[in-house]
Amino acid sequence: MTTITILGSGFGALTAIRSLRRRGVDAEIVVISPRDALHYLPSSIWLPAGLRKAERLKVPLSRFFDKHRVKFVKASVLHVEEGGRSVVTDAGTFRNDQLLIAAGGRFLKKLPGIEHALTPCEGIAVGEEISRRLESMQGGTIAVGFAANPNEQQAVRGGPMFEFLFIIDTLLRRQGRRERFKLVFFNPSTRPGQRLGEKAVDGLLKEMAARGIETHLGHKLVRFEADRVVTEGGEVQADLILFMPGMTGPAFLAGSDLPLSPGGMIAADEMCRVKDRPGVWVVGDSGSFPGPDWMPKQAHQADLQAEAAAENIAAVLAGTEPQRKFRPELICIVDTLDAGMLIFRNAKRNILLPKSRIFHWTKRYFESHYLKSFR
Repeated sequence: MTTITILGSGFGALTAIRSLRRRGVDAEIVVISPRDALHYLPSSIWLPAGLRKAERLKVPLSRFFDKHRVKFVKASVLHVEEGGRSVVTDAGTFRNDQLLIAAGGRFLKKLPGIEHALTPCEGIAVGEEISRRLESMQGGTIAVGFAANPNEQQAVRGGPMFEFLFIIDTLLRRQGRRERFKLVFFNPSTRPGQRLGEKAVDGLLKEMAARGIETHLGHKLVRFEADRVVTEGGEVQADLILFMPGMTGPAFLAGSDLPLSPGGMIAADEMCRVKDRPGVWVVGDSGSFPGPDWMPKQAHQADLQAEAAAENIAAVLAGTEPQRKFRPELICIVDTLDAGMLIFRNAKRNILLPKSRIFHWTKRYFESHYLKSFR
């Protein structure tokens, strides 16, 4: 029987599984991942405010795997060999006829002293730690920022950092202790968040000003210390640092036989095919794709890529040429705990809808809707 091996158990991997089965692909599907649960990180922004608990955001996938006839292998990938046909893991070596890599990315932790900063999207446990740290603070300065991969400008995830910034501000106001804190947003760009569009950048900076959030923009980061962020343009004293570095590919790529982009991600085309590796595909944060400079690294984009990859794999298995290109598209609700602003971008339009309570509840509804099929 034909074997399709999927690396990862996140958004792109799960969407690909559903799409393959929906298209009548009857091949054996093997999922290799260190965990058999979906960690819904988009809602980790609400952990500090107690709006979500960690366990609610960890959704076991056993029922989903059973429903879609998936063989799950709990293992970590060490490297990929033979042009993708062999996957070496800490639980053995697995061969395949088609390989889909949806293993996510890895944050670049090269800045000196980065251990002094918390990186929210590293996992649910970090969101819990942010909550504990906030509860223990009687006052002080909280510095929030993000950066990109200089060799892979698309490999940046800034949206959640705006959300953590605004949510912490709202939370402190609800608790009646905002006046004891200084919030500072830092970024190497003078116009942070440009992938969201110029109107969005204006809106975000305006929101910071309205909330009394200070900014330290346009200065290259030099290092972190236990009590400060050091840049080429000065220092930001800080009692708590939240920082999202740029992203690169997963660690197993270092010893793998796969083509890489300058930024360390798997080089792919607009159909999610890995260059010069027949039968190897990539979606989501693991890949480097052609497209507009604003193309995001987010779950929605991974889902769109997974749909395209699944259709193309189905075509190959049916003996026809793959034709489906993925659609670059950005959808983002920047949540503030009590409201949110909606940002949409595709090849034709860039829309910003101003802050509204409706968008906060839309984001909560979407979480419930998205996870319903896995619970």
